[in-house]
Amino acid sequence: MAHCRAIRLLLSIFFWLFFVLSSTVLFLGAVLVWLVTLPFDRDGRVLHLYSCFWAQLYFYVNPLWHLRVDGRERLPWRGPAVLVANHESLGDILVLFGLYRPFKWVSKAENFKLPLIGWNMHLNRYVPLVRGDKVSIAKMMRGCEYWLSRGVPILMFPEGTRSFDGQVKPFKDGAFTLAMKMKCPIIPVVLTGTARTLPKHGLVLEAQSHCHVQVMPPVDPAAFPDVPTLREHVRDLIIAEQARLDSRASAPPGA
Repeated sequence: MAHCRAIRLLLSIFFWLFFVLSSTVLFLGAVLVWLVTLPFDRDGRVLHLYSCFWAQLYFYVNPLWHLRVDGRERLPWRGPAVLVANHESLGDILVLFGLYRPFKWVSKAENFKLPLIGWNMHLNRYVPLVRGDKVSIAKMMRGCEYWLSRGVPILMFPEGTRSFDGQVKPFKDGAFTLAMKMKCPIIPVVLTGTARTLPKHGLVLEAQSHCHVQVMPPVDPAAFPDVPTLREHVRDLIIAEQARLDSRASAPPGA
């Protein structure tokens, strides 16, 4: 056990050193991509895809992390959609960049203050949110409506914050209100295995993490009478799919 902890500690040190050094270099690359593409890519689609590579690089180089993405073909390259995902870990952000499709994040405003990572979020014009602040929430909704009107999907965590026990928390209305108002589909995205990527407390990485992203079929909000009905339907879909994926992951080989 002590030997395993020592190996994890060593890998964690190398990982975080690589993270800091690579982020410095990759942010400079992001500035260059932003400058070159700004005249013809007003929505920042190319920069977002570059950011996807930046985030996925840490899966490519980390032998402890493995990622599988299914259903990516259900996501639009162009056209409005509201993507909603369950939220277990900070690692969810790295994992969801693995979708490699254009979208704008809705993220906590404090994340935009982070060196390098937060600066890149500003370049990408992701949408900041101060939780519990009515003015910020209204501004966030207007920002999301703007991007949806331009045919750019947005991605939100409808739980509002991370789940500490892996159970899907109650959903907030925002994503579903947007989908109904803008008459665009909701696309549920289910994450499993991400809780073991980046720990909430401490910097030592867990043992191997096998992450799975499942993109589910789009849900048409026009088929529902109101926001609460749509919200609970999508939450039920995510809970059921998460349980199915967890069951499959824990089943013995060949079962």
